[in-house]
Amino acid sequence: MKKFIIPFLVISSVILFDQGLKLWIHETMTLGQERAVFGNWFYLHYTENPGMAFGMELSMKYGKLILTGFRLVVVIGIIWYLIKLINEQANKWFVICVSLVVAGAMGNIIDSTFYGVLLNNAPYGSPTRWFHGRVIDMLYFPVIEGHFPEWFPIWKGEDFVFFRPVFNLADTSISTGVISIFVFQKRFFAHKENEAVQEHSAADMNPAPEDDISRQS
Repeated sequence: MKKFIIPFLVISSVILFDQGLKLWIHETMTLGQERAVFGNWFYLHYTENPGMAFGMELSMKYGKLILTGFRLVVVIGIIWYLIKLINEQANKWFVICVSLVVAGAMGNIIDSTFYGVLLNNAPYGSPTRWFHGRVIDMLYFPVIEGHFPEWFPIWKGEDFVFFRPVFNLADTSISTGVISIFVFQKRFFAHKENEAVQEHSAADMNPAPEDDISRQS
């Protein structure tokens, strides 16, 4: 069971901090309120995401229920894959990255599943408050703010903000895990490449009997 300790600590820590921050924001701020944390670069901005990423949502009556159910199925699949990696003694950093993805997904699923009931934040007209909760977001980094010049096409003269999205710790956990897997994939899967090379070398050194017969003939 020792091999499961690190993934368990990663997942439980992310979920704990993610849910703790979300509930603290809900209890101490009003929806839409903003607090400066680090100059004009970092704010806590209380907002709620009704559906998928960037505020998109399924418009059908049971769209949110379908979305939450789909998330649950995906997370169960990733958890199965994580257990498989642990049992196969995969690269520990790869295991940690997958654990970050699992933790982030579970953090947002908790919001979708329970917040409609616990925080009463399900959208008006939802067929049930279960599985219809809004995901709480609060991290806002408007690193660069300015105006498009008048000669700029489409958005001339309009204000712009970089980085505009408001997100949460669960989103950060998922992004960190996915980006790390993409950047370090060669290192994570190096042992598989070595195993493939060793198997190929062994096959060359020990040819099949058919090959010997063909050579003799």
